[in-house]
Amino acid sequence: MTDKASRPPVQVSFEFFPPKTPEMEAKLWQAIEKLAPLRPRFVSVTYGADGSTRDRTHRIVSRIVAETGLVSAPHLTCVGADKEEITAIARTYHDEGIHHIVALRGDPPQGATRYAPHPGGYGWAVDLVRGLREVADFDISVAAYPEIHPEAPDAAFDLENLKRKFEAGASRAITQFFYDTENFLRFRDRCVAQGIDGPIVPGILPITKFRQMLNFANRAGAKVPDWLQARFAGLDDDDADTQRLLGASVAIEQVETLRREGIDEFHFYTLNRAELTYAICSALGLRPAGSPASVEVSP
Repeated sequence: MTDKASRPPVQVSFEFFPPKTPEMEAKLWQAIEKLAPLRPRFVSVTYGADGSTRDRTHRIVSRIVAETGLVSAPHLTCVGADKEEITAIARTYHDEGIHHIVALRGDPPQGATRYAPHPGGYGWAVDLVRGLREVADFDISVAAYPEIHPEAPDAAFDLENLKRKFEAGASRAITQFFYDTENFLRFRDRCVAQGIDGPIVPGILPITKFRQMLNFANRAGAKVPDWLQARFAGLDDDDADTQRLLGASVAIEQVETLRREGIDEFHFYTLNRAELTYAICSALGLRPAGSPASVEVSP
């Protein structure tokens, strides 16, 4: 546990996804406009599960850089492209002044039952990290799984894979979202014991719709504790305001606990909405640029 007086300032980053419609795009830019004054370390933009949103991802990332000045980090995966294509994409980003990439293996294409490396492509995230390092001195974020990647045979294998990604040149690891905070802290301790000394940034998914979160959790292999299910029990989609209030409360409890345990950086999965993420950042003591200095209050 870290003494409050010695805490470094909180840093945050935000994740967005490429919108599919003009209406969704308008909401995305409303969210970016609301969150940008909090001065995130970077904002990331996801890639379709099978690499299908490549052009939209590039367009959104380029516009963020041009119109906001924020550090923008496109996701890049091993799926759907050979090494030459990925190298060309990375060089284009670097030439545009985009020097931070979130490097992921990626999910199987639609219709595939399991992941298979693209012929002539990078097989795994560690290979992609190594390849990006050969292109330029990118700031590279990778994924980590406190509750083990769904396809990993065991925790030891998964942890060794994470270590290899750092050895290949990753700058930090961002975790899959989780709600068992104690499990994350144990994972952090295992990383240290394994000799992983790079930053492990907790990924925070504020709950706006509990049923939607359950679907995400089922696909990602994330556990939903009994206490969390009990807190949302009996609420349906008509209780949207109540669900958002409970979601904010859960996330604030989570980040405050992590803060007391020495965590000073958080990555928020915004789902292209600003309200809950903004409220949670406010609870962490973050204020828009130009606002009066804030004082952290112990919970």
